[in-house]
Amino acid sequence: MVPIALTIAGSDSGGGAGIQADLKSFSALGVYGASVITALTAQNTRSVRGIEAVSPAMIAAQMAAVFDDLAVRAVKLGMLGGAGAIAAVAAGLSGCAVPVVLDPVMVAKSGDRLLPQEALAALRSLLLPMATVLTPNLPEAADLLGCAPAGSEAEMGEQGQALRALGPQAVLMKGGHGAGADCVDLLITAEGITRLSAPRQVTRNTHGTGCTLSAAIAAGLAQGLALPEAVGRAHGYLQGAIAAADGLGVGSGQGPVHHFHAVWADG
Repeated sequence: MVPIALTIAGSDSGGGAGIQADLKSFSALGVYGASVITALTAQNTRSVRGIEAVSPAMIAAQMAAVFDDLAVRAVKLGMLGGAGAIAAVAAGLSGCAVPVVLDPVMVAKSGDRLLPQEALAALRSLLLPMATVLTPNLPEAADLLGCAPAGSEAEMGEQGQALRALGPQAVLMKGGHGAGADCVDLLITAEGITRLSAPRQVTRNTHGTGCTLSAAIAAGLAQGLALPEAVGRAHGYLQGAIAAADGLGVGSGQGPVHHFHAVWADG
C-alpha cells in the first residue's frame, strides 16, 4: 500500500505554498497526499489579497472523513488561522497515534499575518504538546516564546530547547532568516542537537519553503523513516527545489520553489 500523509493547512490560490505545496511535496517524494483545508486565501507571488476561514465544524468533518477511510501514516499541520480552528484540529487528532509535523505558519512571505496574536496561546497549549516535531523559522520561534529572534546558532539552540520544553518531542529551528554565507538549521531532540548546513542560495523565489520542508519531513515519516533521516532527506530535497526555482518563471514577485525538480525532464 502506498504511504499516506495528511496535510491540514490553508489553500494558496497561487499554488506555491500551503495545501498546494504540501501535496506537490508528498507526490514528488512518493507519498499519497490527503488534505483538510482550514482557510482559503486569495494570493499570488506578490501579496495576500484576502483570507476566508473555514468553519471549525467543517474542519472537523474533513478530518473525520479522512481518518474514517484512509490509513494515514503522518500528519502535517500548517496555516490554521485562528483559535477555533486550532481547537478543532486538536480534538480531531486526539488519540491519533501517528507522527505530527507542526509548521507554525504565522506570517506569509509577503509579510501578511496569517495567525492572529490572540491565537498563539491556543497553539502553544493545544498543539505543541501533540507535535512529533515543531518546525519554526526564527521569527516564528521568537513569536511563540515572546522574545527577540535568535541572532546566533547558540541562541537558536537555546530557543529550540525552550520550545521543546513546551511539549513537542523535537524542534527544527530553521535558519533561513539568518545571516551569513551558510544557512543553518538545528534539529533539537532529547538526544542532542543535529546541525544541517547548506550554502545560502541567492534567489527571490522562495515562496513556500517552510511548507515544503515540513511536508517533506511528514512524507519521510509516513514512509517509516526515523525523524533524523526524514529531516535530513527533506533538507536535501528543499535545497534542490530552491536551486531549481529560478527555472520555473512563475509570477512576478516571490515565486515558488520547484517541487518537481527531480521529476520533470529538463526543459
